[in-house]
This record gives sequence, structure tokens and C-alpha cells, in this order.
Amino acid sequence: MGGLSFCARIAFMSLEPAPAIETVVPERYNKSVRARFLTTGLVLFASLAWGQAASDKAPSDDSGSATSSSRETRVDLTPPKDDAKLHPESKLAVADLDGSAKPDKPDTTGIQEFHPWNPMKALKDIEVGDFYFKRKNYRAALDRYKEALYYKDGDAVASYKLAVCQEKLGDKAEAKKYYEQYLKVLPEGPFAKDAHASLDRLAKAR
Repeated sequence: MGGLSFCARIAFMSLEPAPAIETVVPERYNKSVRARFLTTGLVLFASLAWGQAASDKAPSDDSGSATSSSRETRVDLTPPKDDAKLHPESKLAVADLDGSAKPDKPDTTGIQEFHPWNPMKALKDIEVGDFYFKRKNYRAALDRYKEALYYKDGDAVASYKLAVCQEKLGDKAEAKKYYEQYLKVLPEGPFAKDAHASLDRLAKAR
């Protein structure tokens, strides 16, 4: 190329192929773009697949398909087998509690009254009632025995002693009621014989 002019050399050089470095850089760039595109696509696909799986596991509201967790944790309130047969007086006891067994005083609120449970306080009331009873202060003794039944509903001893006080004060109907209550709780109790005798006596006194 010695005889060529400077301009001819420049023109000839422009026709020569580009150096290798100029072709390598775009190839690396294209590979990097492709790798990023594939990574983004894989992440997007994995996210969609995970979301679909989570929605498939969600409980359905339809009653025919999946059962909700609230239904699984419900308490079974159905009575045991033969419950009415084995406990024939249970309905009457519940009716007596809520007032529906008293037609003259129907329960309009639907709220049952509950008393505080304190057997120790009831025992103390019985002791104080005995103190008054020995001094023939039957009215004061009666109040104490009633208070004992307030703190321990259905207490047999308080029921019997209250019946005795009622009889002493001349209230035969209430005396009969509490004698019967004692016998219902302790039909073979230590005061059972006296309670039966008192009921017979009250029946003859009519």
C-alpha cells in the first residue's frame, strides 16, 4: 500500500472488518438482557402458581362444599341418649327455675336468677339460726335458715329446720313445702323419720 495516497488509505481502512472487541460487547449485552427477561418470567410464573394454589386451599362459603372452621368448633348441645327417660323430672326442674312452671308469675324476661354459692356462709347461717331457735326466737331463726338456702340452694338441713320454724310460727303450707324438700334431697336422712311424722301431723290438722 506504499503507493497509495493518505486519503486512499483512510478509505481502504474503513472497508476493513471491525476489531473483535466491538462485536463481543453487544453479544454480552444481549445475553444479559435475555437472562434478565427469563428470570423475570420465572418469578412471575412462580408468583401466579403460588397465588392459584393459595386460592384453591381457601375454604368455600357454600354449605355443600367445604366446611368452615366455625362449624367444626361448635359444641354439641344435643342431650344424651335416653336422657328424658332416665331423668323424667328434669324438664320440671328447669321450668321451676325459669318461672314457666308458675302460671300466675310467668317469666317475661327469659333471664334465670342465680344465687351466689357459698356453703361456708350457709353453714354459719345455720349455726346462728340454731342459736336463735334454742332461745325460741323462731322468727330470727327462720330468717337465718332462709339466708342459708340463699347461699346453698336446696340444703337439706336448712330446709328441715326452716320447716320446723314455719310450723312453730303457724305457716303450715310453708312447713309442708320444706319438709317435702328435705325428703326430696335426703329421703333416708337423719331427719327423714321426723319429717314424715310432721307431714302426717300437718295432714291431720287440716
